[in-house]
Amino acid sequence: MATKAPRRTRDRILEISLRLFNEFGEPNITTSQIADEMKISPGNLYYHFRNKDDIVNSLFSSFDAEINLMLTVPSTRRPNLEDVWLYLHHMFELAWRYRFFYRDLSDLLSRNRILELNFNKILAHEIEIARALCDGLREQGELEADPRVISALATNMVVVATYWLSYEYVRNPRRYTETQMMSDALARGCYQVLSLVGPYLQGHSADAYRNLADEYLKTVA
Repeated sequence: MATKAPRRTRDRILEISLRLFNEFGEPNITTSQIADEMKISPGNLYYHFRNKDDIVNSLFSSFDAEINLMLTVPSTRRPNLEDVWLYLHHMFELAWRYRFFYRDLSDLLSRNRILELNFNKILAHEIEIARALCDGLREQGELEADPRVISALATNMVVVATYWLSYEYVRNPRRYTETQMMSDALARGCYQVLSLVGPYLQGHSADAYRNLADEYLKTVA
């Protein structure tokens, strides 16, 4: 039992830190506030984490592990538009769970070298997956675009996805944590990213895109 208690406390620190960072922004939260929220002493918190950056880096490790599990393309078949749609939904849901990284991205990267290096790797991997999905559609005759266009398209998809939550925060800062509001915002983000691909689609994928767009537009009408 004695060996499990520190792990439980450590996990609680990470859980509460993530909630506070998400709700108020990482720059606005101190280790003292985290300790107060947990009703433990700062010394107890520092037993598990040296400082706030140590907490942030631990949260990023969890985020990095989860996102790398998602950054794949089908291995036994060629990807289709439904794969792109599902991929976007999973990515936006993960971004929402760790939304402080996206909301405070510039500030975090400016003072945390570990995040600076590793977030760059994540962005590069996301662009690679977006390109692979588009290439798979092109190989099936479902997307008409040359490699240069696909390269730009993949980058644009990742740029929009990365900064979508910041855009939504600017639009509705007072409602940013409301569940329904953000559920709608994530759906809008998926649609906006997919709409970048829409003009290049053909055949079944073009039909599937129109159906997805119609379904989405019904929900916001």
